[in-house]
Amino acid sequence: MTQSPSFEKHLAEDRRLALLRVLADSTGYQTNEYTLEAVLEDLGHHVSNARLRADLTWLSESELITTSTAGGVTIATLTQRGLDAARGKMTVPGVKRPRPESWRQP
Repeated sequence: MTQSPSFEKHLAEDRRLALLRVLADSTGYQTNEYTLEAVLEDLGHHVSNARLRADLTWLSESELITTSTAGGVTIATLTQRGLDAARGKMTVPGVKRPRPESWRQP
């Protein structure tokens, strides 16, 4: 069964918000791709490592995260812009805006 383009867009926006929120809650605002993949799985986003890396590239190009590599593993670090998007302080096209009742204070 093929998903509609609008449903795919919704999933991508929700997945990107989930990634930003995981990083916002992580020590040092960073974590590795394997932890991110496991948390996405827990949140109902069953994605391949290739899809995750594509999302990380998109978030990096949007200046919401930075990435580095250690031992072949991608490490994602949240930027201030990414933290603002995760908290709903700014809107970024391509990232779902969090619902008001889910906003967290630092």
